[in-house]
Amino acid sequence: MSPKSCLGCTKCFVFLLNLFFFFLGILLLAFSFWVLFDRQSFAAVLGSPLVSLRVWSYGFSGVGIVTMFLGFLGCLGALKEVKVMLGLYFGLLLLLFAAQITVAVIIYTQRAALATKVATYTEELIRGYPTQGPPGDPHESWDAVQQQLGCCGWKGPQDWDHHDDATRDEVMDRAIACSCLVASNSTQKTPWMLPHGRCPTAAPHNIFPRGCKERVQTWLAGNLVTIVGVCIGIGLGELSLLMLSMFLVQNLDSRYEKLLRGF
Repeated sequence: MSPKSCLGCTKCFVFLLNLFFFFLGILLLAFSFWVLFDRQSFAAVLGSPLVSLRVWSYGFSGVGIVTMFLGFLGCLGALKEVKVMLGLYFGLLLLLFAAQITVAVIIYTQRAALATKVATYTEELIRGYPTQGPPGDPHESWDAVQQQLGCCGWKGPQDWDHHDDATRDEVMDRAIACSCLVASNSTQKTPWMLPHGRCPTAAPHNIFPRGCKERVQTWLAGNLVTIVGVCIGIGLGELSLLMLSMFLVQNLDSRYEKLLRGF
């Protein structure tokens, strides 16, 4: 294959791949707006709290904007042979790749400290769970975690037993989060709704026996190969785009007026 043909194939591949990422970013951004402005419908269907849906919508928006912007730079830079845009694309992609590696290293090296912080946060969240009235946004999110993972407390249902306040009502002291109970309306025809608030302690067989810590560890152990495979695939894809974009930067001519061609 001649160098010119190799360069043309590289341009075509970079253009098509980034065109896919550009439209993927548009879809993610549109989906995030849909979730943000129609949270009530998603909450009813998924049984998720509104605050969790709002956080997810912001996350999808950020990912969609970054993906769409990178796709735009890669598409236009490869199509119009603009070294400046390809260089900017390479720099941003390299920065994103380095950030991902940094986060992965921090999570791996500080996993024990992170696990301790998560445990402390959840224990404080459980201790601060309101005995009466609707729960706040963090407690509502914890209700969703317990119901969707089928767990109760961080270490187990005993986390909901509080005896540190002598003035607390004895009935309320024995109360447990309603999200710890096995959903009783799962066999009914009515739409499933996420339970909130406290309920009197039920029979042990009606309470999720495992803590959320164990459920999270079980889920991670069962999906470790998938998670690692996805991370490696994303990393290899980014490395490939980095090499191809640098190849184009080094081999394309520097006539920047090509940006205006075709407009």
